[in-house]
Amino acid sequence: MEQLRAHHVSEYPYHRSVGAVLGGFFSGLRDGRIEGVRGDGGAVIVPPTEYDPGSGRSTGEAVRVSDAGSVTTWCWVSHPLPHHLLDRPFAFALVKLDGADTALLHYVDAGSIEAMSTGMRVRAVWRSERHGSITDIAAFVPEGEAGSGFVPRNTAEVDDAEVAVSQIVTPIRLEYEVTAGHAQAAFLRGLLEGKFLGRRCPTCSKVYLPPRGACPTDGVPTTDLVECGQAGVVTTFCVVNVPFRGQAIELPYVCAQILVDGADIPFLALIQECPASEVRMGMRVEAVWQEPERRVPSLESLRYFRPSGEPDAPYDSFKAHL
Repeated sequence: MEQLRAHHVSEYPYHRSVGAVLGGFFSGLRDGRIEGVRGDGGAVIVPPTEYDPGSGRSTGEAVRVSDAGSVTTWCWVSHPLPHHLLDRPFAFALVKLDGADTALLHYVDAGSIEAMSTGMRVRAVWRSERHGSITDIAAFVPEGEAGSGFVPRNTAEVDDAEVAVSQIVTPIRLEYEVTAGHAQAAFLRGLLEGKFLGRRCPTCSKVYLPPRGACPTDGVPTTDLVECGQAGVVTTFCVVNVPFRGQAIELPYVCAQILVDGADIPFLALIQECPASEVRMGMRVEAVWQEPERRVPSLESLRYFRPSGEPDAPYDSFKAHL
């Protein structure tokens, strides 16, 4: 039987408030300068921190440093990935800028691994358009080559009236492959047929849905394949009112933990065909599936649950599953 594998990408833009210290650093990058802070013992820390890493005390005044420095250590990237800023081999390096006592991590565009060495002198190449991000420095290059490949921004273009940077957007991306084991593969193939297939623990008799290869309570392999029902009960739920990027469902909507008939563990699913204000603990619901030709071996085959019209389940019947 064909092994089931799935490619997963978890990606979102993380909006972060930076505060006064980092706000000054990012504002400086936007304006074409690099600033650190004076630490408790007098050392200049770049990038700046709000607290001295040695003493834990608050750091002091901002200190401008050079955009040139020396490589303290590095690693070579022969095959850049799609999210890297350079599309050719480069080095990730710690660069100790002149006037700083700590090193800054950034790209070094040296051209070849033979051109890289610890202690080599490099200089920042600034982007022509800058917005207050560490990527306003396009890369570091060996000193004397700062004109290669990038166009520096004319300092005359900087508007001194620009407000300080208070927030940055950090892209978060996790890409990975999942290979389904025996228990998970049976469950996923069951979804193609519009079935919920769980697994039973031979010791405690709990039915896990989605299934697990081993019972987390008893530590023994689950054995029997169990076909659970098409209906279930809402144990807990939340109403989503906050919009977000990529949102495809009209607000407000409900995500609920559904205890499917015949299972002993609830799982998360959408509730639709019902106003959010009417969803409640104990409400009986039924599965709504994609058309057979649109089903795939994933939970995308399950569209959502909707009210079944049955009387609510008594609290005592599901309280042990909250």
